[in-house]
Amino acid sequence: MQTFILRRIIQSVVVLIIISFIVFSIMRLLPGDPIIIYLSQSQMDSYSPEQLTMLRHEFGLDKPFILQYFDWAYDILRGDLGMSIFKREPVADIVARRLPITMHLGVLSLILSVVVGMFMGIIAALRRGSKLDTGSTLLANLGITMPSFWLGILMIYFFGLYLRWLPIYGYTSPFTDFVLSTRQVVMPVIALSVFSVASIARQTRSSMLEVVRQDYVRTAWAKGLRERTIIMRHAMKNGLIPVVTLVGTHVRYIVGGAVLIETVFNIPGMGRLAVDGILDQDYAVVQGVVLIIAMVVTIANIIVDISYGWLDPRVRRG
Repeated sequence: MQTFILRRIIQSVVVLIIISFIVFSIMRLLPGDPIIIYLSQSQMDSYSPEQLTMLRHEFGLDKPFILQYFDWAYDILRGDLGMSIFKREPVADIVARRLPITMHLGVLSLILSVVVGMFMGIIAALRRGSKLDTGSTLLANLGITMPSFWLGILMIYFFGLYLRWLPIYGYTSPFTDFVLSTRQVVMPVIALSVFSVASIARQTRSSMLEVVRQDYVRTAWAKGLRERTIIMRHAMKNGLIPVVTLVGTHVRYIVGGAVLIETVFNIPGMGRLAVDGILDQDYAVVQGVVLIIAMVVTIANIIVDISYGWLDPRVRRG
């Protein structure tokens, strides 16, 4: 098991290095000069060519491409994500304020996706052909095809503007005002979770249908064991192996979906920060945000791989 975990960690480090280089390269290929864009928002006419050169030197934009990358990578190893060109503050400080917001939404969305999706899938499999199965399958198919941002806009109109039940924008920390925070995150969390709930429900139903046909499950039924015991002790551990993998892949959907959802609901999280950084061509911000998101997704995948190896010993020997 230790060799299995070590191999996954090494693979993840290689992936992070590749992602960092790709993001760094893409940001440098964008048209325009971030220094010129920055100065056009202040007083460009008051800057001399020498001052422009000093600004480029300050942000390391006067060095060759490969040296800029290695300098950035070295700073990251020391915990320095760089300096924002427009905000003129360390990117690490900006991320420290924004990351808990996105993690709050993401964790709630993941919990909701797993609990509701697995419940719907298990019920649909155990009651195959019933109205519950039909209803669950219909809802899952609708959830797969429904864009999260479109659902968010519909909920804003219906629950926020028409019924006036919930706030339509903003974010408040639960440590500041728990009730207001809960009301503000209800719609974003649901919008983030819909696709994952539908996918997990479909995969759970398919996996459980395959498992309940196995001989050891039929034997358990023949012994007269309770349905709950058969499901929890015999069916779920084997039936949920593919679901565990699917949950890991949906972490990136939830984190990636935060870009749209945080923009729709005006939530100051990592997704909104990435959008603002791209529009401003703030290299350091975009690179830092993408790297942090990649790290979160990579860690989630490592946890899923370890769980997968624990559930299925054949994986550890692969």
